[in-house]
Parts: sequence; structure tokens; C-alpha cells
Amino acid sequence: MTGTLVKTLANRRHPAAIVLLLLVGLLVTGTAYAAVAPGKAQADASSASASIDNGKKIFLANCASCHGTGALGTEDGPNLAGVGAAAVDFQMGTGRMPMAAPNVQAPRTTEIKFTDEEIADVAAYVASLAPGPAVPDSEYTSAEGGDPGEGGELFRVNCAMCHNSAGAGGALTRGKYAPEVLGVDGKHVYEAMVTGPQSMPVFNDTNISPEGKRDIIAYLNAMDETGSPGGNALGSLGPVPEGLFAWVFGLGILVGIAVWLGQKSA
Repeated sequence: MTGTLVKTLANRRHPAAIVLLLLVGLLVTGTAYAAVAPGKAQADASSASASIDNGKKIFLANCASCHGTGALGTEDGPNLAGVGAAAVDFQMGTGRMPMAAPNVQAPRTTEIKFTDEEIADVAAYVASLAPGPAVPDSEYTSAEGGDPGEGGELFRVNCAMCHNSAGAGGALTRGKYAPEVLGVDGKHVYEAMVTGPQSMPVFNDTNISPEGKRDIIAYLNAMDETGSPGGNALGSLGPVPEGLFAWVFGLGILVGIAVWLGQKSA
């Protein structure tokens, strides 16, 4: 009788068996993840730390003379704490920094003195000082999926008063200027909007959404691809240079014809 009872109890499945099995499975999974994840996290942390350390070395060798050894600024250069990785990537990626000589504005150049990896390391170092705008994701800088029509409207409302409706740039006060934005890499256009270099205001996501910035980049790309089908754009500065051209060359031709007719009649 006792043997039969034991056998019956042994064959009967306990109601908590499934719960217990799930707990055991979770315990095994968690143990395995804990054994692997720290290694990956430590590797990522080590890589980030190495990037920051290398960026600091590059900064001290090339930037500290103006921005200070702690990047907190001097009389010759502003404080960089809080400008974010995007500002560094923009300034160094467009050749504006390091400046060849002090001036009212850093010009864009094609002579980039640092590799992409070195620029990323300096950006990582500056970003480690204080929170700031990060380098944008390619989803919003490639202009793929952007609406050039919507971007053109946003550009004319927010940017054309300085950069010209055709993106040709224009003069500002005290020797400064708004540079031409046609032919500029989409990433740098986006970074300029979120960091506000020199005299440019900051257009954060509250002012212009990431999708809106992508549309503006799409508009600029479309303008660059279209070019000037009507002939010489004369700087895309509107009726002033066009009127000057008409007066100088048009009247010049008329005067030349009048002189020629006078000499012929004589």
C-alpha cells in the first residue's frame, strides 16, 4: 500500500513544476549573459577611453595654444566645454580648425589636416568634458527620403536672410560673412544648424526637427545638382549684379556702336 502511494506521488506532476522550470531557465540565461556581457561592456569602455586619451593628446598638441590645456578657453579661443562632438567634427572636418592665423572668422578650406579617426578622437575628448550636440546620424544627413520642396520653404524662412535664397552666401557685419552652403557635405550642414558656428544661430530640434533639417539638406543638394540653367548666375545675388551687368556691358555696347557710326559717317 505504501509503495503504491509513493509511486503515485512520484508520477503526479507538481503544479509549480512549470514555474520552477522557467526560473531555472532564466537563472541559466542570466548567468551566461553575465559571463559574456561584462567582457563586451569592458571592451567598449576601453575603446572609448582610448579614443578620449588619444583625442586629448591631439588636442594638447594642436589646439591647447588657443583653447587652453583644459579646453576651457583663453583670450585667443573660446571655452569648448559643452560644445559637443558635433561642433568639433564641423570645425575640423571643414578645415576651419585649427586656424592658420587669428581672424574675425574661420574660413572653410579643403586642406583637412587630420584623419577622420583623429577628428573623432578629438570630438570624443571634447564631448567628455560636458554634454553637447552629438555627431548626427546618417539617416538625417544623407538627404535620402528628404523633401526638397519642404526644405526650400524652411531654408527661405530660416536661412535665406544670411545665406541667400540660392545658398550663395552673403556679407554680415564687422567683416564676417555667411558662407556658401552649396556643395557642403550634409553632415556638416546639419552640424552647423545644431551648433551655431560663429555668427550663426542654433537651430535645435525645437526650432527645426531632424526631418526638417534633412529636407533642407535635400533642397541644397537639389540646388547644387540643378546648377544655373539660365547662364552665369552672377553670384546669385539677384537684380543688383544683373542690373550692373546690363548698364556696364549694355551701355558700353551702345556707346561703341554710336562711336562706330560717327566715325563711319565722317
